[in-house]
Amino acid sequence: MTARRVGIVGCGQLAQMMAQEARPLGIEFSFLAEGGENTTCVEGLGTIVNPGAVNAENSADIEVLYKAMGSPEVITAEREGVDAGLLRALEKFCPVYPRPDAFEKTQHRVREKTAITDAGLPVAPFRPANNYDDICAAVKELGYPSFIKSCENGYDGKNQWRVNSDEDLAAIADQVPEQEYVVEKGINFSREVSLIGARTADGKVVTYPLAENDHYNGTLLVSTAPAPHVDEKLQTTAEEYLSTLMNAWDYVGVLAMECFVTDDGLLINELAPRVHNSGHWTLAGAKTSQFANHVRAILGMELGDTTAERPAVMINMLGVDKKPALQNEGVWSYGKELRPGRKMGHVILLDESQDALATRIDSMLEELYGPSKRPA
Repeated sequence: MTARRVGIVGCGQLAQMMAQEARPLGIEFSFLAEGGENTTCVEGLGTIVNPGAVNAENSADIEVLYKAMGSPEVITAEREGVDAGLLRALEKFCPVYPRPDAFEKTQHRVREKTAITDAGLPVAPFRPANNYDDICAAVKELGYPSFIKSCENGYDGKNQWRVNSDEDLAAIADQVPEQEYVVEKGINFSREVSLIGARTADGKVVTYPLAENDHYNGTLLVSTAPAPHVDEKLQTTAEEYLSTLMNAWDYVGVLAMECFVTDDGLLINELAPRVHNSGHWTLAGAKTSQFANHVRAILGMELGDTTAERPAVMINMLGVDKKPALQNEGVWSYGKELRPGRKMGHVILLDESQDALATRIDSMLEELYGPSKRPA
């Protein structure tokens, strides 16, 4: 019997964990190193294809590329910043899930927010901008505080600015060249939560418990699931939001939705058309991980149980690469070259109660980062 094969565009840690989690299902993988990216994370996990420059409009070139990937029955991606034109070209040879238009929407902040509001769902007030004068006009309309974010290539706090006053706004004048931005009104929120869900092509959806996220300098540091003190209404509302988006987009695969919890309800902040850092806790804390369910969804297999039997926490190892001595449920090391602030891996903790887990989170942060309990 011929093994089933999945092609993944991207060779980072998300592709790595996807392949590792799906191996027990008998799935084989090939990885496309788009743009000549580093392939260390996926070495030994399948076929690695380094195509160099690819002309997405040349069908013969795409066919050669598809065959070099082992003619997978479905193709996915590990990040939103992929060439949607290339995905569309590959779609002529096999299904691409999530579909290319989902990547196009989520890799551009204004398109993403417009797609969310078009689905009838709430986001913070925002305005598009193309230069510093546009930014000033938008901030004047929205008020302080406001956030200015590059529409593309802005993640983990990069290419983002918070302005609280006219002085703050004047100070970034030389930092915002002419390009596309979104200006968002600062929202008074109590916490950020995220929901991970998976959908099959025939419309079956599963979701995980909400996770609460703690960031450091714009990068996720800790995710706790289930999010403490979440009532059934908040979980249900988030699930309704995510299902609405998935159905509106005819979405297939895992979709991650980050939200703000406010006095006026839940507001959607960002989406990711892929497995997500805030869902890494599922590797040890859920009966079926987000990675396994993504592969199951795109292959049309039955989706796995998303139940979390005990409270779980995922702690990112940012700029540190070590095996903690404190008790843990697993350390995932991505095998990347050590750099300051880089996601080198993560640790997962499980316990019987949120209170017990909170104490252990504090201790683990101190072991990883020292008395400050935050990355350098």
